[in-house]
This record gives sequence, structure tokens and C-alpha cells, in this order.
Amino acid sequence: MTQSKNTTHTHYQQLQFDERGQIEALYEQGMSIRQIARRLHRNPSTISREIRRGTAVQIDSQQHCTYSAYFAETGEAVYRKHRSASVWSGLFSSCSFFINLLTKALKTKPRVYSVDTFVHWFKQNYPSEVCPSTSTVYRYINDQRLLLRNQDLPMKLRRRIKHHGRHHNRTNKKVLGQSIELRPSIVESRSEFGHWEGDLVKAKRVESEPALMTLTERFSRLEIIVKLPNYHAQTCQKALQTIIDDYGAQHFQTVTFDNGSEFSLLNNVSGTDIFFAHPYSPWERGTNENTNGLLREFFPKGKSFKDSSLVDIQEVQYTLNHRPRKCLGYKCPADIVPELAD
Repeated sequence: MTQSKNTTHTHYQQLQFDERGQIEALYEQGMSIRQIARRLHRNPSTISREIRRGTAVQIDSQQHCTYSAYFAETGEAVYRKHRSASVWSGLFSSCSFFINLLTKALKTKPRVYSVDTFVHWFKQNYPSEVCPSTSTVYRYINDQRLLLRNQDLPMKLRRRIKHHGRHHNRTNKKVLGQSIELRPSIVESRSEFGHWEGDLVKAKRVESEPALMTLTERFSRLEIIVKLPNYHAQTCQKALQTIIDDYGAQHFQTVTFDNGSEFSLLNNVSGTDIFFAHPYSPWERGTNENTNGLLREFFPKGKSFKDSSLVDIQEVQYTLNHRPRKCLGYKCPADIVPELAD
């Protein structure tokens, strides 16, 4: 014989005001607690607690005496009062020390920390203090509970929805040198220092305008930034050769650029192997592309580099090389290669 057993669990629900009204009416009629419980399909202990909570002492002016009676409105009022007192005040009210330091850190110019890296830093340095999670901090910012706005988080503002379905012919129509397809496989593993990605950051699309040549090392995320008077091919070739000579060719095993015309002479640079990515494939130099995005916090698009001094550029380079990265286990590039970071 097969027996069936209902294992469905019902979740307890608080009494509603109309149920309290029924309790008041039935209790006045002389029903017992168990009878009321059966009528309302509630546990007798629930009815007992409710009657005890909603019972108030009244004065009978005619009999000149006091008596106790249950009132639905009294039960509802006491219930609301208890609920408001039991609500947790929230994490926000207990992490003011963290919030003050975070606000100061993110408003500092140049900014070293992101929200995530600051949360990690704070947990390491103040383990006994209350610290919200990264996602909670972003929620506080969105809810305007902090003295921080989205404009204080440049990367958050620049996030865009990626458009899928756009396909380009990835065949190199102009051969500037070795294709990225010939690059040693060890470059992809990020297991050793010395493999770089490079590009130009341009303020205005005019060849006579100054530009920044940026080089990003794949293993350490170390950044080198050099200001160029223009982005002619000869200027780029000379700048890259100067960088390699100044830092030492032993630190440059490979450098990967895109196949823009400004890089057409880089194959003549000595001291390293130059490779060229496919057209319309920025992800093949994703490390450098990401770091170039960080540069826009300091050098907005459309603003000329003419007024950017060597000191300004070195300050930005120093900041990026001393900024903790989640991908590095919250270390900064300067921790990995301190001899090249300063």
C-alpha cells in the first residue's frame, strides 16, 4: 500500500488588520483561543500572543471600575511599534570611518584607488573596522548616500554596452612587419616579463598635434608614457627606439602595435621584436587598450596635449604604476618591477 505524505512547508505570515478585527469580534462573543485559532486557521499560540499584545485596560465610568479588553487597533499599533524598533539600522550607519577615507581617496587628484582596490586596502589595514563590499559601495553611490558622484568614477561613466554582430575582415591589407600570428606563444601566458603592447593616445585627429605613445607590459601592467610632438611615422620610430635604449633592450622582448600608418617604420627599430595586430581587433592589445582608457581620467578626449608638461605626464605614469590592480592580486606594477617604475 502506497502512502502519500504532504511535505509542503508553509511560511508564517504576520496577522493582518482584518484578522485582528475578527479576533476582536470573536473574543467579545466569548470564543476560546483555540476556537478562534481554528476559525482563522492559525496556531493557538499566535492568537494568544496577539490577544496579550492588544489587550488594554479600560475604565467603566458607569460601574466606576476598570476592565481589560482586546482591541484590534491596539494590537496593530503595538505590532507596528515593535516592527519599527526591530528593523536593522543597516551597515551604512556603522561604517562612517570607511566612508570618510573612501571619499577622500577617490577625490584625490591624481587618484590612486578605485572602489574595489580601496575596499581591499581598507580590509588589510583596518581589519577590525566595518567595511562594506564593493557592490554595496556602488549601491550607496547610486543611491546618493555618499559625497561621491559618478563623475568621481571615470571608468564607471565610460562603460558602454558592447554591440555584438559587427564583423570585420581581419586580414592585414598592409604588411608593416611580423603579424601577431607569429608572436611567441609564451606572450599569451603572461608568465614572464618583457612583452609589451603599444599605441598612441591622440587628443585631436590632426597629425601636427602632440600625442602620447603608451607602452603597457603584459605581465606586470607597467606603463611607460612619452609625449610626441606629432604622430608622424618617423616620430614614432624615434620615440620607441629612445624608450628601448633608455630602459634597456633586455626589458623588451616583444612589442605589439596595431597596423596604423603611424607605425609603418617601427619594423626598423632595433633591440626588440615588433609584431602587428589584425585590423579592427583592439582586444589583441587589450592590456594597453584598458590602460589607455585609464589615461582619459587625466587627459580627456578632445583636449590638446600642448599644455601637458613632462612633469604632468610623469605624474600620471607614476600614479598608474602605483595603482593597485585586482588582476595582480591587489599589488601595483611598481611592486613587481620597482627598478623600472620610478
